[in-house]
Amino acid sequence: MRDLADTTRWAAIASIAWALALGGCDGPSETATATAGAESATMAVSGAGSSFAAPMFNHWFKTYAAAHPDLSLSYDSVGSGAGIDRFLDGSVDIGATDAPIGADEAEQVGGDFAQLPITGGMIAITYNLPELDGPLNLPRDVYPAIFLGDIYRWDDPRIAAANPGINLPSKLIQVVGRRDSSGTTFAFTNHLAAVSEAWAAAPGVGKKIDWPGGAMEANGNEGVAQRLKITPNAIGYVEAGFAQRLGLPLAWLENRTGGFVQPNVDTGRRGLADGADTPPDDLTRTIPDPQGSRSYPIVTYVWALVRADYGTPEKTQTVNDLLRWILTDGQTDAESLFYVPLPANLAQAALAELDALKP
Repeated sequence: MRDLADTTRWAAIASIAWALALGGCDGPSETATATAGAESATMAVSGAGSSFAAPMFNHWFKTYAAAHPDLSLSYDSVGSGAGIDRFLDGSVDIGATDAPIGADEAEQVGGDFAQLPITGGMIAITYNLPELDGPLNLPRDVYPAIFLGDIYRWDDPRIAAANPGINLPSKLIQVVGRRDSSGTTFAFTNHLAAVSEAWAAAPGVGKKIDWPGGAMEANGNEGVAQRLKITPNAIGYVEAGFAQRLGLPLAWLENRTGGFVQPNVDTGRRGLADGADTPPDDLTRTIPDPQGSRSYPIVTYVWALVRADYGTPEKTQTVNDLLRWILTDGQTDAESLFYVPLPANLAQAALAELDALKP
């Protein structure tokens, strides 16, 4: 007979599973929208894209709309790829992406635009091993091999060697990846390709990839995190805050200097600094394998795609003012949501690029 703790745990898992079933088993619907200030609004501004940054955008829009009751703000957490598509076709005012757009996509914008870094964060490798006592160390030659399917058991000697004294289960590893076009996937695979020649050869880098082996798939950071929550012996990658909020453990990853580092705001900040004292000059530069002995190795900026002209001077100024607030006062609460606020000089560089946009 199960004891009370087992009964409670399985009831919670069943509850989450039922919620996923109602939502198509992929987490929140892609049409779910966070809206603030709609009741008395006279102007609407819409955003869509990155699920990685959705909690941050929802917080920003709620806070800003509270001080601007004449403004309606909405954000759809649909993934970076869909957010870019919506920005390109003009169906949203602001696109949010964890993967900066390239020249081919830029040509489709149809007018001057900018892609501005607005926050930073960490991609965590998280897992569901309820009986594991203590954090899991994953060397940089091991976690790419897990996602390639070359390491497929939790008690593999290469995992065990990095975790002495930990009783690893004799179970198959279930990989969980993203189904949708995702900037989180781009940043994650960009890192894997930087540290693994095998990964660079195939599947490579992209917002959407063909996952090796029998990987499970889900939409959005929300869907992957929830899938991991209900799947014993699973492993996957999500924005670190999603894992933290669901109580999922965060693996300590080996960085390029050989140290095992946990994801937190301090190690994420060091990773985004990439061993330098000043932020990058290129506002769209990615950091696939950061330098620095205390740097967390999988980090990314989130970029906002913003147009120079929104049809009327009033709408253009409204969007400009919103982005200006995000780049200044809006950075204040990033740490409390497990994101990394922009360094002041990088925020200033983004503001300068915003100011340079002319309708």
